[in-house]
Amino acid sequence: MLPMLATPATSGGLPRGPGWAFEVKWDGVRAIADTTGPVLRLWSRAEREVTAAYPELAGLAELPDTVLDGEVVAMDAGIPSFPAIAERMHVRDPRRAAELARVRPVTYLVFDALRVAGVDLATRPYDERRAALEALVLPEHVALSPVYTDGDELWSVTAAHGLEGVVAKRRASPYRPGARSPDWVKAAHRHHVAALVGGWRDETSGSGRLGALLLGARDATGALRYLGRAGSGLTGTLARRLHDEVVPLAAATSPFDDEVPRVDARGTHWCAPTLVVQVRYLTRTPQGRLRQPVVLGVRDDTVPDPWEAA
Repeated sequence: MLPMLATPATSGGLPRGPGWAFEVKWDGVRAIADTTGPVLRLWSRAEREVTAAYPELAGLAELPDTVLDGEVVAMDAGIPSFPAIAERMHVRDPRRAAELARVRPVTYLVFDALRVAGVDLATRPYDERRAALEALVLPEHVALSPVYTDGDELWSVTAAHGLEGVVAKRRASPYRPGARSPDWVKAAHRHHVAALVGGWRDETSGSGRLGALLLGARDATGALRYLGRAGSGLTGTLARRLHDEVVPLAAATSPFDDEVPRVDARGTHWCAPTLVVQVRYLTRTPQGRLRQPVVLGVRDDTVPDPWEAA
């Protein structure tokens, strides 16, 4: 099942009033937990099964015939960290997953209940689904994502504690699987995008190591639009993994449908735009390109985000 998605807040900010509930926007990996079959199955936003990556969440099987929506997070200095969860999200080997679970266990922060004990709740209002969720006895490594009534205060608190942002949810709204609905509105202190890699550049030192990625996103017509060049974050294990993944994708010509600036195109190796990476950035230019992009990790659990104007 595809998860329900939030729409970005407008320039007016988050909605206000008693008809809305407010939750922290967590910096992790979205996952649907499904126990409607004989075993627990965890599904990513891209409908890929990721159960093997998180053995410490096996206790969810204690909740029979239930479907939950939440975020898998890994903590770094008490704050959810995408680079920290990136170390876990691609693991499928049971021994390696068990070792990582012992050293740095994740937490599944549950924020919605689509089905509980055989009762379909997706068409019920948010408040009713939340009440059913709060009545559950949750296993180890699973916790409720808190709900707040004051969005402005939560916005200030999340900023002060280095959290990603806030999601406002209309209390009367149903759960719409796969829909990006105005009933959920998100606002972030830090901007992120799941971008496609359309090319790479080597380090100028001649070491052969990865120096930068050229990023893109598809617009409504399917055209690949250029988002910019990102070199920050490409160190250590991540740089080596990206190098190993982009080289086999090499192509003779640019995959971008708009013009890549000459300064970025110079020395670039083009590639088929199939690899998705998580990128944090400050703002966008009027042309929609990313300012101060930082590559955080590879994403194989989600689809790339669409191109957006600034």
